[in-house]
Amino acid sequence: MTHKDQTPHVESSLADYRVVEHGPRQGETLLFLHGGNAAGWTWAGLVEHMPTRHVLTPDLPGYASRAAETWPGTARAADDIAELIGQRALDQQAHVIGLSLGGFVAVQLLRRHPDIVRSCILSGSALSGYRFFERRLVAAQIPLWRQRWYWALQAKLFRIPQESLAQYIADATAPSQQTNAAMVHEITNHQLPPQPLNYTGQILAVAAEHDGTAIRNGLKDLREIVPQTSTWIAPGVHHAWQTEAPELFARMVLQHADTGVWP
Repeated sequence: MTHKDQTPHVESSLADYRVVEHGPRQGETLLFLHGGNAAGWTWAGLVEHMPTRHVLTPDLPGYASRAAETWPGTARAADDIAELIGQRALDQQAHVIGLSLGGFVAVQLLRRHPDIVRSCILSGSALSGYRFFERRLVAAQIPLWRQRWYWALQAKLFRIPQESLAQYIADATAPSQQTNAAMVHEITNHQLPPQPLNYTGQILAVAAEHDGTAIRNGLKDLREIVPQTSTWIAPGVHHAWQTEAPELFARMVLQHADTGVWP
């Protein structure tokens, strides 16, 4: 793919509360979907490694700038993202990259709006749900998600830069208790549809090396309903590895978007 340097760049803007837009409006759009209790801006370190690409990094409903909304479920969140692609993506299509919760939304996008997804990468999404004791463990943490100290500890694990710490904690504690509970119930009980997805593009399903068993199990199950799915274990990294190893994450995204192959 050839990118012309002469094309004017779109400045990042929060004028539309759902999206920050980066790079030149040319080529093919890359759209990144963040994880739970996060925000579109958490992709910023990654976006720096792709300055010639058109990139969208929206906030999902119920999170960050949209915390006043209640989590609508992955299906309606996918419809929301489909509307955004129609409005802001070049040629009304995008390469979609979803992390954790964003991966669940991406699967619904493939199911409900397959024609607008050029290719897809999912990372850290337990697509076949969690076992009983894992569901109980996650649910027990929900009351802590409104506590600033909890996310200050998580920020160290996720390697959030010091200059972004205050914003990270503010966004992580912003979702309502209703949003947190509804999201956890849906995600921890998630099951892939039994019938094959009507999607013919390339999919890469990824688990970080230190992700849990539930996430690895989901990779295999996705392949059963989307046979062209490729899988990969990202070496030496943890769940939110777009901040831990942004150069590697960016190489993966760009190579897969351009060639359909990784590694």
